[in-house]
Amino acid sequence: MPLFSGRCYSTAKFIGKTAIITGSNTGIGKETALDFYKRGARVILACRSLERGEEAKKEIEEKCKDLSETGTLVLEKCDLSSLKSVRDFTQKVLDTEPHVNILVNNAGVMMCPKGETEDGFETQFGTNHLGHFLLTMLLLPRIRNSVPARIVTVSSKAHTRYGINFDDLNYKKRPYSAMEAYSQSKLANVLFSRELAAKLKEHNIEGVNTYSLHPGIIKTELGRHMNDTLFRGARTLFGTLIGPFMKSAELGAQTTIYCSVDEKCANETGLYYSDCVVTSPHRNALNDEHAKKLWDISMDLVGIQDYNPFTANDQGVKNKN
Repeated sequence: MPLFSGRCYSTAKFIGKTAIITGSNTGIGKETALDFYKRGARVILACRSLERGEEAKKEIEEKCKDLSETGTLVLEKCDLSSLKSVRDFTQKVLDTEPHVNILVNNAGVMMCPKGETEDGFETQFGTNHLGHFLLTMLLLPRIRNSVPARIVTVSSKAHTRYGINFDDLNYKKRPYSAMEAYSQSKLANVLFSRELAAKLKEHNIEGVNTYSLHPGIIKTELGRHMNDTLFRGARTLFGTLIGPFMKSAELGAQTTIYCSVDEKCANETGLYYSDCVVTSPHRNALNDEHAKKLWDISMDLVGIQDYNPFTANDQGVKNKN
């Protein structure tokens, strides 16, 4: 148990609100879904595996069976490593959900072996950043019409380890490093959240706030690839050395929940949080030029360079492939 771990103490209810959480079948995503469900929200569990998502849904409902004013859990398939899956998911949401009040970009992969997504992007950059970037852009018109609304992106303190290589985002030219690729994707999360806040302000859009955060070092499945990308036994050694300082998934979800629900940060936007307080990200994450460059490149990579999420209607982009 860590010596200090921030907690969200807000008792705010989410009755009548709709929240989407990616990767909500396990770890801090599932704990976030549990919290929102207890607050009365309609929670859309956006999961890569419907089988594991169904298990999580049943577990949450069972835990809360004796509680009153719980919400609704809706399970939908969304694989962040496939832009087609992201598009299919967002169109279904736009077809069925009149409001999207909270979007939690939580799903992610960490330090996986070298590989590519369905669309040819380096796995961690493609999943952790580009998948969530497209998801947010396609949902933004609906979110704009659901104010007050919040967009929360789970990053990591790992964003401080390396920079972002715009000349080779997908490791086509340089040797692959699992840690460097993970760090780059988490830096992209912070840059994206900050630039989204800036662009919302530029377009005079009020009531949509953005947040990025470090959840802490958590006992979850996220480190399952460490034995493959570091050395045999790395995950066991890592757990032995820092296990006493690791958070449970429930504690690890607290900063996500804080950014999503707490009244104290209702008027904050574009900031970075850790243990439920604002903190300064690495100087690389404060580079406005890089934030703008990443935005433009991301729009191009996901194929929506001619789409303006700040002025578009909220019926979806059905003509994008």
